[in-house]
Amino acid sequence: MDNYLKETKILDYSNVSIQELLEQRGWKDLDTVSRVKAIYNFVRDEIKFGYNVSDDIPASEILKDGYGQCNTKATLLMALLRATGIPNRIHGFTIDKALQKGAITGIWYELSPKNILHSWVEVWVNEQWYFLEGVILDKPYLTKLQEQNSDCKTTFCGFGVYTDNFENPPIEWNLNNTFIQDKGINQDFGVFVTPDDFYSKHQQKLNAFKRFIFRNIVRHIMNNNVERIRNKKV
Repeated sequence: MDNYLKETKILDYSNVSIQELLEQRGWKDLDTVSRVKAIYNFVRDEIKFGYNVSDDIPASEILKDGYGQCNTKATLLMALLRATGIPNRIHGFTIDKALQKGAITGIWYELSPKNILHSWVEVWVNEQWYFLEGVILDKPYLTKLQEQNSDCKTTFCGFGVYTDNFENPPIEWNLNNTFIQDKGINQDFGVFVTPDDFYSKHQQKLNAFKRFIFRNIVRHIMNNNVERIRNKKV
């Protein structure tokens, strides 16, 4: 299990900001299940759903941003869990861009690649791997989506969601798998010990121009759209 606890350039859990957070929260004093649950809930709800500058930024930068999407939230979750002695790995995929429709609109949606790089964290607890994909959307954002689409109880696709149980998606962790985008998966890359390994082999397929546009224009539009939904009065 030592490999599943190691620090890397992306999983930089010795960073001062991460160590200060661990000290403030007292997670190391909790039993294993309570520790995983507390860290999972922190990353899910206190790190807002949003789009960072790239997938392969270090955990400390994600913590500083205060927001993240599937891949970057996975990085921060892994770093915090490893820093408290919980083994974990990353499972890589692609998902259909349809689940981002609404968060990204118009010409920007049309220009975005059909297959979006995706990942979830697998955590080792009580001699078993658990899948933690339900960490992606913060509860305030998901709740507003549910309120604004209250007629939908089952399958919902868009705005960062693809689930068959929109009314009550499995996002709470208590020795179970959690999911919020899994129905959009269309390619499986398998498991990796670290995100560094994953991103060395798989990157989002964007040419230099599209990558520049995403970093400097599109992601800010997407983040504004997400924030507008989060703050909208129903």
